[in-house]
Amino acid sequence: MVNVNFPERLLAGYDSFRANRLPEDSARYRILADAGQRPQIMVIACSDSRAAPETIFDANPGEIFVVRNVANLVPPYDPDGHYHGTSAAIEFAVAHLKVRHIVVMGHGRCGGISAYLDGKADPGDFIDQWISLLTPAAESLSDELDEKARERALEFASIRQGIDNLKSFPMIASLASIGEIELHGAWFDISTGELFVLDGARGTFEQVGS
Repeated sequence: MVNVNFPERLLAGYDSFRANRLPEDSARYRILADAGQRPQIMVIACSDSRAAPETIFDANPGEIFVVRNVANLVPPYDPDGHYHGTSAAIEFAVAHLKVRHIVVMGHGRCGGISAYLDGKADPGDFIDQWISLLTPAAESLSDELDEKARERALEFASIRQGIDNLKSFPMIASLASIGEIELHGAWFDISTGELFVLDGARGTFEQVGS
């Protein structure tokens, strides 16, 4: 029995994992431990607890490499000597894991998007600066949109912008030009569980399974 101060919910979840899923996936975990991970897909998603890519895509261990941040933002290529967690994850996925697909996945009712649109100054040290990455996407929106439509439009526009920012990474641009890597956009509706994917040719989001 563990006697440390640790969230009971997590301990209960681990007990369930150990009793149910681990026996089914034990061989896979041993292979992954010995051979290392070789995911073909990277997903850049929001930190929102309601929109976990591994759950949405029913992924097995080792299948997708996931990086999550506030509002699923992709910063432009900017090797300025500062700390860049998302950019480091992208570089690792492309240069070392050799992923073939990168998916920027947003979702409905995103707190980061709504915070940007509300324009409320955050008293902390990091959030305002981070979500300022949304400015180019926000400037592309029509002024005629109502509040709800504007929020949805910015959720979509931020995904398109994220893909454009991925193309600013020289290695990604080079690999994409020869078909060695593909960039994708997706949006998940928390309230309905529906998934929309970006049609690159038309720039519109189309519902999967509609």
